[in-house]
Amino acid sequence: MKRFVLVLGFGLLVSLWATFAVAQSGAKPPKPGAKDLCPVCGMLVSKYPNWVATIVYKDGHAHHFDGAKDMFKFWQEPAKYAAGHKRDDIATIWVTDFYNLQAIDAKQAKYVIGSDVLGPMGHEFVPLASAEDATDFLKEHKGKRIVGFDQVSKDLPVKLDAGQY
Repeated sequence: MKRFVLVLGFGLLVSLWATFAVAQSGAKPPKPGAKDLCPVCGMLVSKYPNWVATIVYKDGHAHHFDGAKDMFKFWQEPAKYAAGHKRDDIATIWVTDFYNLQAIDAKQAKYVIGSDVLGPMGHEFVPLASAEDATDFLKEHKGKRIVGFDQVSKDLPVKLDAGQY
């Protein structure tokens, strides 16, 4: 009987885990509320829906940003902006695609920097869903270069603030 209960319990645990994994794979980030502030600059995030970036933690908590640039600043040093928060606790990161205004996986996105399109905080990482879109955007908006998520160093968002690409 004990063995049956253990096997049943294990099966239930595996089933719950699989259900959670499937649910997470199609998940979208929560939308910022009317009073949500960017933890980096303090701006109201909901005023800039075309630029929203969101970090969601494993426990479901989320931080919203008024653009990818502040999200990258936070990513580099989460504890600087939110005491007790760590990269290891992050489940997903989302940015808003410039063309279709949909949330996309920040780690898969391509970012154009140095373009003539400014975000809420000036020069911005412009998120795009594909390399093709990024190349088109770069040409159409006089961008300087395209970077991937892992190519954004700690100093690049600060350089972007200064107009250095």
